[in-house]
Amino acid sequence: MRLSHTTLLASLGLACAAIHPARLWATHYNGNVYTLTLDGDKLSITDTLKTCGKMPSWLTFDSETRVLYCSDEDGTADPSTHGSLTAYHALPNGKLHEIASTKTIGGGVNSVIYENGKGDKYLAIAHYEGSAVSTYNLPLEPNAPRKQAFHFHMDHPGAVAQQDSSHPHEVFLDPTGSFLISPDLGADLLRIYSISASDGHLQECPAVNVTFGSGPRHGVFWADDRNKDTQFGQSGRITHQRQVAAVGKTMLYLVNEIGGTMMAFDVAYVRSGCLDLKKEETLVPYTGNKMPEGATPAEIRMVGDTFYVSIRSDQGFKPSDSMVTLDRSKNGSVGLRNKTDAFGKVPRTFAINRAGDLVAIGNQASANVAIVRRDPETGDLGEKVATLQVGEPGKVGSAEGLSSVIWDE
Repeated sequence: MRLSHTTLLASLGLACAAIHPARLWATHYNGNVYTLTLDGDKLSITDTLKTCGKMPSWLTFDSETRVLYCSDEDGTADPSTHGSLTAYHALPNGKLHEIASTKTIGGGVNSVIYENGKGDKYLAIAHYEGSAVSTYNLPLEPNAPRKQAFHFHMDHPGAVAQQDSSHPHEVFLDPTGSFLISPDLGADLLRIYSISASDGHLQECPAVNVTFGSGPRHGVFWADDRNKDTQFGQSGRITHQRQVAAVGKTMLYLVNEIGGTMMAFDVAYVRSGCLDLKKEETLVPYTGNKMPEGATPAEIRMVGDTFYVSIRSDQGFKPSDSMVTLDRSKNGSVGLRNKTDAFGKVPRTFAINRAGDLVAIGNQASANVAIVRRDPETGDLGEKVATLQVGEPGKVGSAEGLSSVIWDE
């Protein structure tokens, strides 16, 4: 029997995995960070560490230094409360050794590593309940003070109760590494900062309004002159090319939690030293162009011209929720390709491995990590490779259960 090129690649990938097991880390709101090992089709927990405060929520990995950073979601905007940021040295076997920790503004839900023009590194954190964005110098020192903090206040509440105050939900970078963007779910804004090439300081640029009641959550950049395998805005892998004049056609794609929509923005680098965003399209990233009642988009990832969005609480594959795959056309518009099984409830986050042949889905409420096959040629998501219960399940709609997953690479 003659094997297709795609089948052969998949077979080779399995053979390599058998020789070199893959490793992942996952956080759980129970206060643990887990080291996972994927050996062929077997996924197992190989280490558990009680760490990262009361509510570990997000992991960011610096593969150059093999330092993993964990943000703790505990705390609010009340200064009497706080969260934490913890740094670990990642050993070759995936086990973590804590090297530094410091208090932060409360509610840290997402982070990204960025650089100045000299290669010095910093970490930015989005604080959901803390209504803020903060930054830290890297490498993190024990009890390190913040480098900067931006606190946000709303004069009037938003469209729904969830928009009672400012809620930054993510921080991510543009393709040049010169700008940082934070979707504010509470204020219906995209907050934009330019990064100083000399000292890494963030300078506020004019924020961009998102349709009232949308609740922007996560986003990714697309640029036509970059390696199509780069996942802009999420991986923390920052380009050293900071000449914005060298950037060709650039677009920003945003998923909105409350409105259940996905938006496309044309991006321009303007003389003011900031970004100009022009909305080009709004669509519903779901079959029938309608989001099921109670369902919300959560995470968005991109490889080349293919987008992936996790959908929470749609029960598209009962008792599991869904992943949707979308395609970008040459004019920048987006169309739905298909819907596939998330193999768990409430897929809060997911991560695509560097080879592009596996996707790790972190299902919050069912508290399981599902590894799904991805075809590197077509971008299609396929069969389940493995799944593993990681900590106790959580209640849908609560800050319980699995909170994040990331590959060790």
